[in-house]
Amino acid sequence: MDGAKILIVDDDPDIVESLKMTLEANRYEVYTAANGPEGLKQVKSVKPDLIILDVMMDTVTEGFQVTYQLRNPDPQSEYAQYSKIPIMMLTAIGEKKHMKFSTQTDGDFLPVDDFVEKPIRPQVLLEKVKKLLSK
Repeated sequence: MDGAKILIVDDDPDIVESLKMTLEANRYEVYTAANGPEGLKQVKSVKPDLIILDVMMDTVTEGFQVTYQLRNPDPQSEYAQYSKIPIMMLTAIGEKKHMKFSTQTDGDFLPVDDFVEKPIRPQVLLEKVKKLLSK
């Protein structure tokens, strides 16, 4: 999906720049946010086709909190219209906190479309992005 809008929400400028360069080189329109609150504002203004979201930012669970807000089942939620945007959770939490997540086993706990461990190779990133955008 050429020209798809992708929002990267991550507090690590090196990760953001690396992801951004890879995605823009493949004709994606990339927006960024350095934390959860900024990311939620960007969701409203950009209306992205995909969100790449870090877990640990200003707090250890900030990415989880953003996900819960975006996936709130209440139709009156301020984010209800964005609840179907695919979310790829990009995280180093497995390495730092020795935790593992899976969309098969943790989908109810954390309703994201994919979990990816940092660092991610560019080709793997592009394959996952393409798959999530085709849903």
